[in-house]
Amino acid sequence: MNLFDVYPLFDIEPVKAQGSYIWDKEGTKYLDLYGGHAVISIGHAHPYYVEKITSQLQKIGFYSNSVKIPMQEELAQKLGKLSGYEDYQLFLCNSGAEANENALKLASFHNGRKKIIAFGRSFHGRTSLAVAATDDKSIVAPVNDGAQIEFLPLNDEVALEKAINTDTCAVIVEGIQGVGGVNIPANSFLKKAKALCEKHGALLILDEVQSGYGRSGKFFAHQYAGIAPDLITTAKGMGNGFPVAGVLIAPHIKAKHGLLGTTFGGNHLACAAAVAVLDVIESEQLVNNALSVGHYLMEKANAMSGVKEVRGQGLMIGIEMEFPVAALRKDLLFKHKMFTGSASNKNTLRILPALNITKQEADLFLEAFAAVLKTQNAEVL
Repeated sequence: MNLFDVYPLFDIEPVKAQGSYIWDKEGTKYLDLYGGHAVISIGHAHPYYVEKITSQLQKIGFYSNSVKIPMQEELAQKLGKLSGYEDYQLFLCNSGAEANENALKLASFHNGRKKIIAFGRSFHGRTSLAVAATDDKSIVAPVNDGAQIEFLPLNDEVALEKAINTDTCAVIVEGIQGVGGVNIPANSFLKKAKALCEKHGALLILDEVQSGYGRSGKFFAHQYAGIAPDLITTAKGMGNGFPVAGVLIAPHIKAKHGLLGTTFGGNHLACAAAVAVLDVIESEQLVNNALSVGHYLMEKANAMSGVKEVRGQGLMIGIEMEFPVAALRKDLLFKHKMFTGSASNKNTLRILPALNITKQEADLFLEAFAAVLKTQNAEVL
């Protein structure tokens, strides 16, 4: 049997990782500024994280949600405390797409409606309703295309006010658009969305799958706007590489047995990983580190010749150039041994390092980036 060939692959085989670094099978060392799509939040192979998972595996690795799993309660309490949502409820699942599916489903259960408002350049996942709410027709199969989704321009308050009504089930928006190119919803836009949802009985869903868990310099990116969404989804950085995701659910949304379900969600190992991540984020003050190092990176990158625009908050950074960045990324990877990310906006380079990246490691990137830009600009001339 062969693998189903859906991933374009770099000819690199990582075999070891520690902190912000990866080593391939040849022993070559790479600086990881992407974390596998913002997944690595507390650094590769953090010793506390490894110990927590190892210790748990030696006790019990898995059982289903038909039994008591006290670590789920521990995770909910710690997540509530660190995020500021102590009065919310937590549903645990396995991936960002699954979290968004459940959030959309909960919204529809709550108000009995079907119409969803999403936004241009959005990405919410590759399954069913999540992919239908994703602004990329190339990954929407015909079977996914029957949902009542209306796409609006991000940050267009007038368009949103015209579109939302008493038929609207939910408005779903990313705390910061990741795949779309690190586009930030304005604070005023999020406040308007919250007010309009309340007015029309719709639910506001904040997709914080990539932008959550301290990456923005706040626990969730939407907290810059001072709003409290009805539903918040999280995944990527939640488990530092272990598959775990969740939906934070406002107290006015009521649970009942059988409403949602999952086989693997909230299992013992997933909870051990997720608790370890929260413990490290708190003890090492990684939200503050993301804010300070991210500000430093953006300020320095923005001053470089050839950079059109730098967008971001904390360590979720998009650097837009005047040209497609594919060649630039390859130079950073193969000449300077640094992983970075792309976006649906082909001119945007994404920087999504671990939240404990140091200023010294940021400087290594900035030096390499400046060198690559010098070469690229020379080639253009």
